[in-house]
Amino acid sequence: MPVVWGTEMPGLELWREETSRERRRQVIYPQHSKLTDKEKTNICYLSFPDSNSGCLGDTQFCFRFRQSSGRRVSLHCLLDHYDKDLPVYLKKDPAYFYGYVYFRQVRDKSLKRGYFQKSLVLISKLPYIHFFHTVLKQIAPEYFEKSEPYLEAACNDVDRWPAPVPGKTLHLPIMGVVMKVRIPTCHDKPGTTQIAQLTQQADTHISVILPTVHEVDLFRCFCPVFLHSQMLWELVLLGEPLVVMAPSPSESSETVLALVNCISPLKYFSDFRPYFTIHDSEFKEYTTRTQAPPSVILGVTNPFFAKTLQHWPHIIRIGDLKPAGEIPKQVKVKKLKNLKTLDSKPGVYTSYKPYLNRDEEIIKQLQKGVQQKRPSEAQSVILRRYFLELTQSFIIPLERYVASLMPLQKSISPWKSPPQLRQFLPEEFMKTLEKTGPQLTSRIKGDWIGLYRHFLKSPNFDGWFKTRRKEMTQKLEALHLEVLCEEDLLLWTQKHTEVETVDLVLKLKNKLLQADREHLPVKPDTMEKLRTHIDAIILALPEDLQGILLKTGMT
Repeated sequence: MPVVWGTEMPGLELWREETSRERRRQVIYPQHSKLTDKEKTNICYLSFPDSNSGCLGDTQFCFRFRQSSGRRVSLHCLLDHYDKDLPVYLKKDPAYFYGYVYFRQVRDKSLKRGYFQKSLVLISKLPYIHFFHTVLKQIAPEYFEKSEPYLEAACNDVDRWPAPVPGKTLHLPIMGVVMKVRIPTCHDKPGTTQIAQLTQQADTHISVILPTVHEVDLFRCFCPVFLHSQMLWELVLLGEPLVVMAPSPSESSETVLALVNCISPLKYFSDFRPYFTIHDSEFKEYTTRTQAPPSVILGVTNPFFAKTLQHWPHIIRIGDLKPAGEIPKQVKVKKLKNLKTLDSKPGVYTSYKPYLNRDEEIIKQLQKGVQQKRPSEAQSVILRRYFLELTQSFIIPLERYVASLMPLQKSISPWKSPPQLRQFLPEEFMKTLEKTGPQLTSRIKGDWIGLYRHFLKSPNFDGWFKTRRKEMTQKLEALHLEVLCEEDLLLWTQKHTEVETVDLVLKLKNKLLQADREHLPVKPDTMEKLRTHIDAIILALPEDLQGILLKTGMT
């Protein structure tokens, strides 16, 4: 009974802590889910706020942790089937899990510590932050009152959900509530949502309509630092080491996720931890002073990190995030030496000098929205569109240049291996910027060349280019298949020996297997034509060879 949507991996994790000396009790659904001791330890510490956070009432936050090595990848085959149609920034990362937490802490004099503390944690491979937070909001409060039988009933509902197919509108029942949601696809226009399509029809049985599965309230998170949002965009784009110091896991996780989201539709390829503790298994790796800080974004709440991470080059210190409609005082950029403790004043502590001039127009637009009491949702739409246009202006010249590395279609021969992509030459790319650079689509001035040079050395460029190279190589393989199908292969076999013909059949079968295994962008009729060619060639061979070849692979 899979509890985590679309996967057979660990489902709902539950810890209850009543006294400081009492061991935390855990209940897992589905019960057949397997977690390593290391994973259990990570989840255990990450599912509760640090003691200094003082989170009273109900709190929701998110964390991300590394999967233990040696875990069977086959458990995720169901997700792999749908992964190919997702936008790159929503594809699952095989090395990481997400944990979605609903934590409750209320005064209870009947307990030794004087507090009732319990967390409900949902573990998933899917980065659907808004969706899973909504699911927990529906089931956690009732679960805290009714305990395990209620959780098992909720799991039974989840078990009946349809597969998470991208682009399809899904109706998902959960304990008397029906959620309506659509998962984005890689074919959606960036920056658009499907909320209009979702609300056109009146659905009397629908309780909750989700306009997004993954987006956070961008403006609420950037609100204390929106004067510096463009500089933060640069730091995230370049994969710079970045720490968010916040008063609670909720604020740290939302801010880290907003930072990662700000370069969308570009994927952030480095590691990021929305909530990171001193007990994390990667604590020593990420806090060592024997080497430069890694390319990672950490969200922390423990005051200990103010000292431990003093050597990190970029630190964002934020206060309590205000409710929608309330605007906190704007923080300033300060020198790192002024950061002494977590009690230091909020601010962006960095010596970084942005490559681009600050866009005063977006600042005025957001400030005007604040003055006019524009809803946070509307402010988020404006800010998200601004980040999208900035990222697209930056990435379009790279896309244009990489597309020029593709060999001409006429150079593809059916009797030779597909041609190779041309090499990416940084200086050759730089020369293209004079005529086809970001100045064509962006009003922002500054050292774009310097920003590109820095980006080409970053993990985000490395991840982006590897993804694009793989897509283009698969396209070449698909075009090669199409060229093969247009040939008269039966005529070719009549002019060649049986050995050469058998070799051709085996190669064609391998091509079909590759197309299926790697999800090559091949038209369905191309695959059918190739199968027809293979069958015709086999039938023209002697019977003894026919029997052998029909048993070999697929036809």
